[in-house]
Amino acid sequence: MLKTIASHKSIPEEIETELVIDRERDHYLLVNVGWKDQSRTYGNPVHIDIKEGKIWVQRDMTDYRIVEELLEKGVPKEDIVLAFHAPYKRPHTGFAVG
Repeated sequence: MLKTIASHKSIPEEIETELVIDRERDHYLLVNVGWKDQSRTYGNPVHIDIKEGKIWVQRDMTDYRIVEELLEKGVPKEDIVLAFHAPYKRPHTGFAVG
C-alpha cells in the first residue's frame, strides 16, 4: 500500500518520496524531501506502526484513504487505531482505542 502511495506523483518531481520501512520494529513511513525553487521541502505524510497486533495510523495526510483500504482488505476496525485522534476521542471513532 505504501509503495503505491509513494509511486503516485502528486508532488513536484524535484521532491523525492522516500519509503522508510523498519520491519524489525514495525514502523512504516513516507517522507517527502527536496528543494522546490529556493524552498526546502521535508514532510512526513504517512506514518503507520504495528503495536501489539494492532495497526496504528499515526498520520495520514494523503488523499489515498489508507484506513478504507485496510478495511477493504479485511482488517477489522478493532485492529486499527486512529492514533492521530486524542485518546479521549478514540472510543467514539468505532475503531480500536489502543
